[in-house]
Amino acid sequence: MTNNAGDFGLPPHAAKNREIVEQRLQDVAAGSGLQETLTIEWRTKPQVVQVIDMPVDALYYNPGTHRIRAQRSYDPQLDRRLDEDAWADESQDYLDFLLKAEPSDPSKRDKDFDALKQSLEDFRQNEPGLITREGILVNGNTRAAALRELGVAEIRVAVLPDSCTWADINRVELSLQLRHDTRRPYSYINRLLTIDEQVEAGRPLKEVARDFRIRESTAEQDLWVLSCLRDLSDRSAAEGVRLRLLDFEDAQERLREVHRAYAKESKSDVQKAELLKENRLAAIVMNFSKTDLRLIEADFRNRYLEHRLPEALKPVPAAASGRVIPGINRAVKAEAPQVAAARAFTDSVLRAKAVVRAQAKVPPAQVEAASSVFNAAHKAVEDALEPAGKDARVRKRKQAAPDRLNDACQDIEQCITDMVLASGARSLDEEALDEAVLKLRSTLRKLAQATAQTIEMPGEGVEWLREAVRRDLP
Repeated sequence: MTNNAGDFGLPPHAAKNREIVEQRLQDVAAGSGLQETLTIEWRTKPQVVQVIDMPVDALYYNPGTHRIRAQRSYDPQLDRRLDEDAWADESQDYLDFLLKAEPSDPSKRDKDFDALKQSLEDFRQNEPGLITREGILVNGNTRAAALRELGVAEIRVAVLPDSCTWADINRVELSLQLRHDTRRPYSYINRLLTIDEQVEAGRPLKEVARDFRIRESTAEQDLWVLSCLRDLSDRSAAEGVRLRLLDFEDAQERLREVHRAYAKESKSDVQKAELLKENRLAAIVMNFSKTDLRLIEADFRNRYLEHRLPEALKPVPAAASGRVIPGINRAVKAEAPQVAAARAFTDSVLRAKAVVRAQAKVPPAQVEAASSVFNAAHKAVEDALEPAGKDARVRKRKQAAPDRLNDACQDIEQCITDMVLASGARSLDEEALDEAVLKLRSTLRKLAQATAQTIEMPGEGVEWLREAVRRDLP
């Protein structure tokens, strides 16, 4: 294994592992039985590598694995220790813990891990893992953790070529993870981080999207969401704590909804789009549902929320002035007051939630104060959603009748086409058509009567309908 920028160096027993690997590769090559191999993508080309058995306790977890990239921030001290010495027992134990933990809440054990462990116990290892000659697990980290818990001594692994670098390890891990098989997929946040890492490494977004088997527009959406989450994490910093990216693990669909709504609104009004984004992101932080989010539009704060907020949650943002971008001496327009107020509210909620989430690290008085702020904000939004929902239902009812008539018109247009085709083929059922037209006449009469009862000042269309029905009456 050769060195390259950004690597973690070699583990302590690299030389010993290399000896074991080389000896077992020789033993397999000299054997007369059927040899097991694994095909990997190696520097853009398929490569067949040999599979051997290795002592599972001799191998090292990969500190750069994308599977737990976001979860590493669960314990900042151990995360820093990983960066300092990835091969120390403390660091490897932390990786072992994270591989078994629930992605959205590492304090809990992952049920999927237990299912994998049970499968390995019942059916043994179906597919080999993958290691470097120094014993670093490139693929199969979670399986190795499960086998260790089961007390299994050996693990089947394929071996990478001797010239591999850390860049190769990252590319191979990604290509194997994205295969359609029984591997557990990356968690949502880890997938976002992996896409971002690949783009930052200089790969075209279109190529990265193809690897992930998604559209380029979806990859762009993912990068937009990750940018928002990083911004939220930075803004949540308070009392020495902050929200982590993994705290948004379960918000995938809601975040995508925010992006779709933002992209649509920004085409006509960027300020409204920013207001909508801030309003909905605050609701996501407070864990409101996707259905609730759809009731929150750009005017939600002014129409429904503002007068329900306690004074403590109505911070008056400092008068924002335009700023100048260093280097290019270009002025940037200041935030609109409404957007600044919305951001200030979101910031208050973010900081409060960060303190509540990290209550073990913050004095009780501060936790209590943060809980009070968070609960007050949650209640205000919850109360505001009720009238917003009523108004949305009213708007829907108002639009329901015209929408149904428009649908009926489209059906009649299609009916005309079908009649022409059936007539040409001499297959038109004229008797059935006549019955349907009579039913249409009866329905139009009922519609005219309904307009007479509900519409005081009819327009041209309603007048025509009423007159047509009057002329048709005996």
